[in-house]
Amino acid sequence: MKKVLIITYYWPPSGGGGVMRWLKMSKYLPGLGWKPVIFTPENPDASVVDESLTAEIHPETEILKTPIWEPYEVFRKLTGKKKGEKFKAGYISEASSGNWKSKLSVFIRGNFLIPDPRKFWIKPSVKFLTNYLKENPVDLIISTGPPHSMHLIALGLKEKFAIPWIADFRDPWTDIDFYNKLRLTKWGDKKHRKLELKVLQKADHVVTVSPNCAKDLSKIHGKKVEIIHNGFDPEDFEGISFSPDNSFSISHFGAFNRDRNPKVLWKVLGKLAEENRTFKEKLRIRLIGQTDDSVIQEIENNGLKENLVQTEHLPHKKGLEELAKSQVLLLPINDAPNARGILPGKMYEYMAMKRPILAIGPTDADFVNILNETKTGIAFDFNDAVGIRKTLENYFNLFIEGELQVESSAFEKFSRKNLAQKFIDLSGK
Repeated sequence: MKKVLIITYYWPPSGGGGVMRWLKMSKYLPGLGWKPVIFTPENPDASVVDESLTAEIHPETEILKTPIWEPYEVFRKLTGKKKGEKFKAGYISEASSGNWKSKLSVFIRGNFLIPDPRKFWIKPSVKFLTNYLKENPVDLIISTGPPHSMHLIALGLKEKFAIPWIADFRDPWTDIDFYNKLRLTKWGDKKHRKLELKVLQKADHVVTVSPNCAKDLSKIHGKKVEIIHNGFDPEDFEGISFSPDNSFSISHFGAFNRDRNPKVLWKVLGKLAEENRTFKEKLRIRLIGQTDDSVIQEIENNGLKENLVQTEHLPHKKGLEELAKSQVLLLPINDAPNARGILPGKMYEYMAMKRPILAIGPTDADFVNILNETKTGIAFDFNDAVGIRKTLENYFNLFIEGELQVESSAFEKFSRKNLAQKFIDLSGK
């Protein structure tokens, strides 16, 4: 069996979207003839914890862990947070417009912690893995970011070993949605871009998750960038009862930050609830996972407080079980410069639910093409109140008649097993 070293910050018991890509990919590698060797921090400062995910680690997986020091306690003291308080997804967007202490923390993050706060783990990790690889050869190295410090660890190994390296960009580096909020100096911006270019040039293959992201990364270094989507794990849906509840439930699963807050949707729902008593009585807005306060505030501002059902982070399988009770699945896209290339991991799990997806974002984006191809949902621009209202009225009427459903197709190609095979195919090129 061949061996692949996977360098990832996110790994169980950490939870959230960042864990899923390589937890799920690695699960199927042994069946394809590859033994996964995971290198991950012993004590990461995770935003969410999901102990249930440890049960999904394939028994043939070898896991290497070393301690990491991250400056988050310094940030907590600087910004007045409690010791150990979790940083929510989208923290940078919130802090960049906060008080002077929050702005200072973002300035430090952007200009001195390059590429990210995990930079202090790079040198000790290169040293540890150098010693490991001398005694335990591998056939392939994969680094996955963000955090992009993982790519710099792989870069350090590439300079010492003639081992093929795939740099997997789950999200962009300098094109990521919050990059323009890092309060960067010219020097800081130059440093980020220099390191990004070096990774792109030195990696044997560069992989990302969407056509637009691939195009943007290719512009930086001029070489082809491979596309391997995120996806869904069919085993996650075994035993789940797909029985929508008796309410007109519109649900969101996962981290919901302020850059994704679809204000137009809450306004439309507020108007419909005001005009239609039955709609008001039947409507449930179900938010499962970390949700920014701005989202809650906007919902309440539109008179929908009684319709809101908020649930904190759940174990992944339990979250999917709750999601399976929904009538409509909400997919808000970040209102950011790179929005056209964003393909949220939750979208693929939504597709496997076979419930109508209501997406809000740029209508010429990659996610729209996939929704159209699989016939799993409909997308509207950030400000298309008319289109959103018309669709919601139609969905509600179909719900009342017991006919709200989608005739989805062709989404099986996004199964994690098929996607893991693509990485293996790439390793032979």
